[in-house]
Amino acid sequence: METNGQDRPIALLGALCIFFSGLEYVIPKPLPFIRIGLANIPLLLALDIFPLKRFALLVLLKVLGQALITGTLFSYVFFFSLAGTVSSAACMYLFRRTAGPGILSFTGISVLGALASNVSQLVMARLFIFGGETRYLIPPLLLAALISGAGLGLFCEAFAGRSRWYRLQRGLVPGGTSGVQEGLAQASAVLREDTAPLAPPSRAEVFRRKRRRMWEATFRSGDLFAAALVMAPLFLLNDSLPLRGIQFLLFWFFSFLRGKKNRPLVTLLVMAVIVLFNLQSPYGKVLADFGFFRITRGSLSAGLHKALSLEGLIMLSHAALSPALRIPGAFGKLLGSSLAMFEQMSERRHLITRERPIEGIDALLLELSRSAGDARPSSPERSLPGVCLIVLAVLVIAGLTVLSWCF
Repeated sequence: METNGQDRPIALLGALCIFFSGLEYVIPKPLPFIRIGLANIPLLLALDIFPLKRFALLVLLKVLGQALITGTLFSYVFFFSLAGTVSSAACMYLFRRTAGPGILSFTGISVLGALASNVSQLVMARLFIFGGETRYLIPPLLLAALISGAGLGLFCEAFAGRSRWYRLQRGLVPGGTSGVQEGLAQASAVLREDTAPLAPPSRAEVFRRKRRRMWEATFRSGDLFAAALVMAPLFLLNDSLPLRGIQFLLFWFFSFLRGKKNRPLVTLLVMAVIVLFNLQSPYGKVLADFGFFRITRGSLSAGLHKALSLEGLIMLSHAALSPALRIPGAFGKLLGSSLAMFEQMSERRHLITRERPIEGIDALLLELSRSAGDARPSSPERSLPGVCLIVLAVLVIAGLTVLSWCF
């Protein structure tokens, strides 16, 4: 499938959203749903480029694309991301259209969007994870929204003032092939500049890449997606804490085989934070009393159940999701184009340097604006061993859930 000229800017900004989401995913954070908001930069730039319908398509590309790349579609992180992105995008679009660029700059719009996003995520955290103890997160998250929103807004203002690609989309300079070629000529210093040689990958990285290649050569992305749709509810229906723990370890192992960068210490830290917040509302038999702090059976069990459930779904998503997954329909083709462009951006990411990030991003956007490059990684042919292994995994997860109902 080749993206037509009208859809290419949406697919391109969607790819940039996914690219920034991938960068932000590897940044250490105390809770997995906390975001700096790098992926909101393309949304800010799109405010003055697209009408509402096309802007909404970009928002949907961002949410689904980053869920496929980071492997969070079957986890609570996806719903946090959906709530944060939709509320932020709606807020930014509304204020941009009502106030206009002359009243609110990118900085003001970005701060409002960041506040809307964090408030919606606080509501989600209150409902599904931390309960009433979410109040302790309100001051730091709102302060983080002000700081990150202002920083991203200032970056967008600088980018809008210096980017040839952005001015082409706004119609501020001659468009068409000649406009893109002229922009590429201006950015040629960035594209032609020699970069430092990349360091050879470590043994661990080589082993991880080998696992990923073997996984992708064995299983079809559609079969994995279907299996995850079955395993996710089975996992959540498991009432036994020990058996749910076994299922969590299996999902972690699947993710390891998939070649994902699992960080056991980070996972344990996140789970410990979830348990700690749940212990703030004690109920049930007292297991330990430290005077100012009690550990009770009910709150400890609830915290462990939530921690295992939330992190287990993340591991399942890591194992099951792949950019090669095909979604039918016109939107699926648009998403496929964004994922293909994301792959090309990833290959050229060394052009975006700390010294000249704006010039590097602009050069990438100009280069991808003229290239067709909509090729996507493909899944292997369905094989009997791959299908058998998937069925076996589903049966094991189902069996553990059935055991939890019997004992």
